[in-house]
Amino acid sequence: MKRTSLPPRGLSDRQNSNDAPSLRLYQVWRGNNRFALRGRLVFGPDARSLYLTIGLIVVPVILFCSLVSQSLVNFFPDNIGRLLVAFPAVFTFYIGVLIFLVAARDPGIIPRTQPSSDLDDDWDATSLSSDWAQSGKYLAPSKSVNVNGTVVRVKFCQTCMLYRPPRCSHCSVCNNCVDRFDHHCPWVGQCIGKRNYRSFFMFVSSTALLCLYVFCMCWINIIMIMQQNSSNLWEAFMKSPVCGMLITYTFTVQWFVGGLSTFHLYLIITNQTTYENFRYRYERRKNPFNNGCVHNFKEVLFSKTPRSQNDFRAFVKPEIYSQYNSSKYFGYAFSLNFSKNSYETETSVDGSDLDLERCETNPLDNSSKWAAAPDLHRLASKFVTETVTRDKDKRNGV
Repeated sequence: MKRTSLPPRGLSDRQNSNDAPSLRLYQVWRGNNRFALRGRLVFGPDARSLYLTIGLIVVPVILFCSLVSQSLVNFFPDNIGRLLVAFPAVFTFYIGVLIFLVAARDPGIIPRTQPSSDLDDDWDATSLSSDWAQSGKYLAPSKSVNVNGTVVRVKFCQTCMLYRPPRCSHCSVCNNCVDRFDHHCPWVGQCIGKRNYRSFFMFVSSTALLCLYVFCMCWINIIMIMQQNSSNLWEAFMKSPVCGMLITYTFTVQWFVGGLSTFHLYLIITNQTTYENFRYRYERRKNPFNNGCVHNFKEVLFSKTPRSQNDFRAFVKPEIYSQYNSSKYFGYAFSLNFSKNSYETETSVDGSDLDLERCETNPLDNSSKWAAAPDLHRLASKFVTETVTRDKDKRNGV
């Protein structure tokens, strides 16, 4: 069986490039994601944290079902008692499904801009003439767009070589631009964005309900022990130490997941993301994305999940990605003549405009969903292609 391998970097022989075996997109993806089932599942780079997260949920439920719930069966009527025992196990399975949907799904990764396939990879970014660098020709670091009467800006991402769609941000952990970026969650090892935010909110809120359930059932068991043995609270805890541990554990965790659920409920009501809430203060300005409580709920929790913009199992041309992955290309990309004062990577903003340089939005399309304007992607791609071609012709004396 012939072994499939990546074409060598810096490949200049087009015939060798054309003869190279085709690769799937996930095999040459420049982000830090981990893929499973040949690109069907998309995980973050720190996916191992899932083991800890699942363990923190499953182990307490096992202790509750095996050591505490049996005494509750006798305290409640038969059918209700069995239901109370089965509920945490079934609910834990449901939470596991939500974790899978959050961690193994494309969160809304924006496809990177590729250089044109008809360009050779024999050019060198270090050969760029000094007069080009001094000519002042550069791609604008930001573009202004109007959102519900508010002027916001979209920034150009030097890593992905594209104008970030509104409310998009580049995650430094996953090395991807993510649509409607909320945050990178270390507990699931994945970015939380447009395609998995709903599952994330359901996961956090369901975990809070599970903690509350176990907390209450353990207290009922302690009260039952006190009544049956005419003992005080300390003696009841000594008789059932597992209840004491679960009460302490669920009380502590409830402060975290309960508070997080409440916080994200507020974000949904006001149509904000965690990133926007931490970085911007909408109290002083109008939030251009807030369309009212009812519409915000519908948009976030009841709208159809958009399809992924990336087909990670699609075959790609090796010659394109030999250029796309070339260190020369990315060295050139970072050498673009951007004014340092005009963008201050990821931080600066013009005070005259709304401070949303990487968290803005586009006008609504026909399906009433936010989508990146195609002209922004075309502009970035055209700039890369034309500049490389112009520099190549100049070196060849054309």
